[in-house]
Amino acid sequence: MSSVPEVLFVCIHNAGRSQMAAGLLAEHAGGAVRVRSAGSEPADHLNPAVVAAMQEVGIDISKEFPKPLTDDAVQQADVVITMGCGDACPFYPGKRYLDWDLEDPAGKPIEVVRRIRDEIDRRVHALISELLPPDEP
Repeated sequence: MSSVPEVLFVCIHNAGRSQMAAGLLAEHAGGAVRVRSAGSEPADHLNPAVVAAMQEVGIDISKEFPKPLTDDAVQQADVVITMGCGDACPFYPGKRYLDWDLEDPAGKPIEVVRRIRDEIDRRVHALISELLPPDEP
């Protein structure tokens, strides 16, 4: 792993789970981790309920947009975290892969999106403790 670890979050549409995870990791790691997100079939725009749920915790992802998954993004990542992208996510030996089984927030009410956000936040904190030495965020 490089001196500044890079994490790639991947879901199907890159409009919900992976965007929340990227926003939370970027916020909590304070620049100590490079963060990217992508989708195997990117949507046209972010899920508005996801944007609202993130704003509730002080993280503005409204300027973000769904991005396509590329081989380059996977190759650059130290850790690839999939969230339901299935077989569309390329596999490279030597990469650390995690699959976070999380409900898709698409079409769900804000109460459900909050619950998903909070579960992602819990997992992001655990990931930070694995990636960064104790003297960093």
